Amino acid sequence: MKLPAVYRNLKAREKKEAREQYIKEQDGNCWYCKSDIYKEPPTWVTSKPINLRLFPPGMLKNPLQLQHDHKTGLTEGTVHAYCNCVLWQYEGR
Repeated sequence: MKLPAVYRNLKAREKKEAREQYIKEQDGNCWYCKSDIYKEPPTWVTSKPINLRLFPPGMLKNPLQLQHDHKTGLTEGTVHAYCNCVLWQYEGR
């Protein structure tokens, strides 16, 4: 798969492929916090309270998510679900 890709054009299977490819390219780390993607994010991330009303129901149920730029629509990397919430809520991404 050629990355970055336009997020809205990806089917579920392609999003999974993109997440997996980014994980390889990121050496198994989260694009945002740079820690192991298969472990909990560090406390500097999880100490930020999340307002779950800002997000779709079940946002934190999928532990690995495909981060994309909301202006360009292009994918950027694979992130922890919590990191994705922090990016959206605190950084407008």
